[in-house]
Amino acid sequence: MNTTIAYQRSRAVEYAKKWARGRNPAYPSFDQLGGDCTNFISQCLYAGSGIWNETPDTGWYLRSLNDRAAAWSGVEYLAKFLLRDGGSGPYAKRCSWQDLKPGDVVQLGNHERFYHSLLVVQTGKTFGDLLIATHTFDTLNRRLDSYVFHRLRCLTIVGVRTG
Repeated sequence: MNTTIAYQRSRAVEYAKKWARGRNPAYPSFDQLGGDCTNFISQCLYAGSGIWNETPDTGWYLRSLNDRAAAWSGVEYLAKFLLRDGGSGPYAKRCSWQDLKPGDVVQLGNHERFYHSLLVVQTGKTFGDLLIATHTFDTLNRRLDSYVFHRLRCLTIVGVRTG
């Protein structure tokens, strides 16, 4: 039976601020494998949750570059994992940008697919007040409205299931 605990948003944001412009040596970098954005967002989420999911194929974990779940480093897979029904680890629901909170996840997409994951580090009253942190093109406190995208997926973290 799953027990739910609180997601520690402040820990996720603190982690993002510490490592947005660098790489934590405890984790491999995906810079040479298509980009490090979702790997970085997973690290932030793990900092705020402390629980991953080691379920083969559908879990969310990283032991090494060769031993990881697709959801740890893949944009679409991370969204699918966060929106799942059941299983350990952080979970989310879709929301509007107005409902985002620091520590939530935003994904950018074009007409065909979502391609970039970002962590919200600050919110405000307008879309221009949303500040994010991400990797691949390392940034901290960048305005979300400075990106060019066709679709926006907003995922608010509801809690963490303990398993």
